[in-house]
Formats: sequence, C-alpha cells, structure tokens
Amino acid sequence: MAVSRALRRLLRIRELEEEQGRIALEAALGDLIRLKSAQAASVERGRRGRRLVGSSAVSGELADRLAGLEEARTAERVALALVPRIADADEEVASLREDYLASRVERRQAETLIQEAEARDALDADRKSQQALDDWFRNRLHRAGLEAQEARSGAKASIALDEKKSADERET
Repeated sequence: MAVSRALRRLLRIRELEEEQGRIALEAALGDLIRLKSAQAASVERGRRGRRLVGSSAVSGELADRLAGLEEARTAERVALALVPRIADADEEVASLREDYLASRVERRQAETLIQEAEARDALDADRKSQQALDDWFRNRLHRAGLEAQEARSGAKASIALDEKKSADERET
C-alpha cells in the first residue's frame, strides 16, 4: 500500500506552517534587534548630552549646557519608553520560537510517518518478490521431479517391453 495522499498533504501543510512560523520568528527577532539598537542609540545620545554639558562647563556656553541637559533627559525618556516595548518583543519572540519549534516537531513527525509507511511498503514489496522467486523455484523443482519420474516410468515401460519382445523371440 502506497503512502496515502492525505498523509502527504498533512506533511505539506506542516511544512508550510513551519515556514510561516520561521518567517514570523525572523520578523519578531528583527523588531527586537531594532528596538535594542534604538535603546543603544538612546544610551549613546545620553552620553553625548552629558559630554556636551561637561564641555560647556569648561567653555561657559549656556546654550550648550542647556542643549546637553535636554539631550540627556530626552535620551532617558526614550530609554524608559523602550524598556516595556523590548520586554513585550522578548515575550513575543519567545512565544513565536515555541510555536516554530512545535510546528517543526509536527513536521518531523509527519515525515517519520511517511518514512515508516514507505519502509513498510518496501519491505512488503521485497517479501512479495521473494515469495514469487520461491514459488518459481519450487515449481521448477517440482517440474524436474515430475519429468524424472516420467522418464523412469518410461524407462521401466521400455525395459518391460524389451523383456516381452525377448520372451516372445525365445518362444518362437
């Protein structure tokens, strides 16, 4: 019995689900990386603001000092706003990773079912082939035995016929 079309269809569906899960996971990872990059940029922006405050203290520029303070405060607000978004993105990535791995396991299970069915089919085909060879060989041996038996009975009949002719000739 060949592998059923339904089983092959199931495998195809599992492959598609796995592919979609992988794509969703990659997108979520990309978003997480983008958010972490924004957080790193915010930290760098805060450093630049603090450096500007420090350099304005030396130079005495009030505008630079105010700009530096504002940069530092803005960077802190952005960093605080990014923390919950990064946490949400981490949770989403973890959830999508679990879904992806589950779909991967399901696909592998479907593949295993198909491979086992194909192996059973191959084993059955081998058995049938061996059975046919055994039957052919048995028939050949049986035919050879019958032919030998016929030859022996034919030889016995021939010997009996020869003996009868000899007996007839002796009588005459």
